[in-house]
Amino acid sequence: MTAGNTANPYLRRVDTDALAATGAGERFSQNLIGQATGAQSCHVDWIRTPAGGGSPAGLHVHEVDQVFWVLQGTMSIEVDGQEFDAPAGSLVVFPAGVPHRNWNAGSEPTVHLAVNTPAPDPAVPFARTVG
Repeated sequence: MTAGNTANPYLRRVDTDALAATGAGERFSQNLIGQATGAQSCHVDWIRTPAGGGSPAGLHVHEVDQVFWVLQGTMSIEVDGQEFDAPAGSLVVFPAGVPHRNWNAGSEPTVHLAVNTPAPDPAVPFARTVG
């Protein structure tokens, strides 16, 4: 299955071929919705984080709100100096400008959808490292 489907622009699927090619020990991220697909108000990524992996930018902030829906595993998060565990089924909210990070302290990969709204400005760096 591929991310895009030119016959149906309203349906997005995880690129399972690219996912399988990365291996379970690697981070995988696929943009499902964003400016490249015609969306103007939000950006959605499907992300798998291997055990021991985490936010590539470490503790950081965004200019936009970010929401994670944890689909698999338990994600560890830090938001504004507080740490939490977010098991599958959790909705994690990172307000714009609030320092945060996520990591996988477990032994199995985590999978989550990352929703950013409004859509990030492509001319501005997405994450700004803090601390």
